[in-house]
Amino acid sequence: MSSSARRGAVRRWVADGLVTAFLLLIGVFGSHFAQENQAATGTLRTPLDALAYGLVIGAAAVSIVRRRWPVSTLVVVAGMSAAYLILGYPYGPILITFAVAVYTVAEELPLRRAAWFGGGAFVLLALHAFVPFTDPTNTKFGGLLPAAAFVAVPFAIGVTVKVSREAVQRSRADEARRIADDERLRVAQEVHDVVGHGLAAINMQAEIALHLLPRKPEEAEAALTRISLSSKAALDELRVTLSVLRERGDRAPAPGLAEVPALRDRLAESGLPVSLSVVGTAGELPLAVDLAAYRVVQESLTNVLRHAGAATAAVVITYLPASVVVEVTDTGRGGVVGVVPGHGLQGMRERVTALGGTLTAGPLSAGRGWRVHAELPVAPSGAALPDGEW
Repeated sequence: MSSSARRGAVRRWVADGLVTAFLLLIGVFGSHFAQENQAATGTLRTPLDALAYGLVIGAAAVSIVRRRWPVSTLVVVAGMSAAYLILGYPYGPILITFAVAVYTVAEELPLRRAAWFGGGAFVLLALHAFVPFTDPTNTKFGGLLPAAAFVAVPFAIGVTVKVSREAVQRSRADEARRIADDERLRVAQEVHDVVGHGLAAINMQAEIALHLLPRKPEEAEAALTRISLSSKAALDELRVTLSVLRERGDRAPAPGLAEVPALRDRLAESGLPVSLSVVGTAGELPLAVDLAAYRVVQESLTNVLRHAGAATAAVVITYLPASVVVEVTDTGRGGVVGVVPGHGLQGMRERVTALGGTLTAGPLSAGRGWRVHAELPVAPSGAALPDGEW
């Protein structure tokens, strides 16, 4: 049993102990006051004696195990309560103990079983209305109404509590599934970004090596060396990404805009010249914003490398007081990048909009080339996500 389960069990036992102590106290003293009240009004039939107090105390004492054995507790309490009333003792707190037992059955058991046992308890308690023990000329049919009330009311409360608790549990389970689904999507996006970029660079370098191998084997060897370095860098970044996904801490080494120059250099080695411009002063960004902006740049350049057949690409990072803007343009075949749906363009848009930003992508006005423009607020409005989480 886990520590949380042990603490929960201890809390339940403490709560049941307090309820039992309350029922014992109110049973003993409350029964005495009930006797005095009925004696004053002339309705007392049988004074309290040792048997009466024994029934009151016994019914209250078994309540300590009402959650563990709810049916047995109800049977014992209902039997003692029925005997108490049949013997003509004054109506008193023993009925509160009976109501608690009915409530527990309704809360703990399935509805149909609980209804059967609740009905049985009502029949048992109502027997006193048909047993003229002290007054053979009078059958107390009026006692049926109190008996019904002491069953129906706690039963309804118990069912309501049970339904509410189950609704909360279902809500928590649904939320846990939603969080798990979001986490899987986040992992898929991160792995796609890292692996996709690395494979695109390796593919480009491999094509260069194959082209150079027959005529310039020494340059082909350099291209193969870059393939080795690119694959190692991709594996290293994948390991870092997986560690970030495991830790989810603010101190995790997630990539950010500060790594864009290194990204530019790797792409240049793969045959795609990239110019980089920074406008404004780079301030400290929230980790989630910094990571999202970097992924937009990385994914955009990866798509250029894969699909655009571009001669060059340009990255502009603009730091504004309330936001950061990244823009990636290329001189390749306009519109080609846009046909990469799913984890590419759609994944970038989901990242940005999740942080309250905007992303647009489309061909340049000249008809050749592609432009991706994203703006992310430095302090996301609405329900902000914790730094580094998705």
